[in-house]
Amino acid sequence: MKLPNFGYHFARLRGRVARRFYFWLLPLIVRRRLSPVRSIDLDVFAYSSEQALPEQVASIRSFLRHVGRPQRFVVVSDGSHSARSLRLLEAIDRSVAVRQVSVAHSTVGDERFRHYLENHPTGKQLGVIMSLPQGRPALYADSDVLFFEGATDLLELLHHKDVAAYYLTDCQFAGDDRLLRDAGEEREPANTGVLLLFQPLDWSLSIARFASLDGAPTFFTNQTMTHLTMHQNPTRPFDPARYVLQLDDQFVWRDRYAGARLALRHYVNPVRHKFWTSLS
Repeated sequence: MKLPNFGYHFARLRGRVARRFYFWLLPLIVRRRLSPVRSIDLDVFAYSSEQALPEQVASIRSFLRHVGRPQRFVVVSDGSHSARSLRLLEAIDRSVAVRQVSVAHSTVGDERFRHYLENHPTGKQLGVIMSLPQGRPALYADSDVLFFEGATDLLELLHHKDVAAYYLTDCQFAGDDRLLRDAGEEREPANTGVLLLFQPLDWSLSIARFASLDGAPTFFTNQTMTHLTMHQNPTRPFDPARYVLQLDDQFVWRDRYAGARLALRHYVNPVRHKFWTSLS
C-alpha cells in the first residue's frame, strides 16, 4: 500500500494558511515601511490582478528589501483591482505606482494582433513587455516572483549592457507550438516571468508568426512570442542556478532553491505554495 505524500500535502496546507494570514494582515504589512539601502537607476514593471494581490505585495517588498528602491515600481493593473487594493499597493513605498493597462504601440501589426493585446489576459501582459524599456533599463517581474539576498546580482548586470536583454530560462518549453516552424525552435526556452531589458527589441518575427496563426491565441501564445523574440535579438539568459524556475521539488517539503545565494525564484502555479513557505 502506497502511503500519501504527507510532506507535500502539509506544505500545500501551510502555504494556503500563510497566504490567508498575509492577506488578512495586508493593511498592517504595508504600514511597516521598509528602508531600502540604495536607489537604483532602474524601472520595475509588473502586470497584476486583484487575485494576485498578496503575492504582488510580497514580491514588491522582497525587491525593496534585497535589491533597493527603483526609480519607479509600476504595477500595471488588468482592471480587476478594487479601490482598496490600489491604495494598499501604492502605500507600500513611494516608488510604487499603479496604472491601467493600455496599448500605446503605433506599429503593433494588424487589427487582430491589436485586439489580442487589448483584450486577451496574457495578450495584455505581452503589451506591457513590448512597451519596455521606457528611457532607462527596465525589469519586468510577474507577481509570483520572490527576490532573495542574492538579487544584488541585478546591480552587476545593470553594468553589462552588451546585450539587449536578459531572460529567465524555463525548465521546459511551455508554449504555443503553432508559432514554431521546427522542433529546434523549442531549445533554450524563455519564460516571460522575469526579463531585464536595456533597449527596445525587434518583435517582427513573432508578430509575423502571430499573423499566420491558425485559430485563437492561447494562454501561452504570449510566452512563445517572447521566446522567439529573445532568440531573434542579442539577448542572454540569466544564470539558471541563481534565477530559478523549476518544478523538480514540487512534491517534496522543502524549497530546494531558496537561500542566500539565490537571486529570485518564479513560483509558477505547481509550486506556488512554496512562495509562501519560503516567505514565511
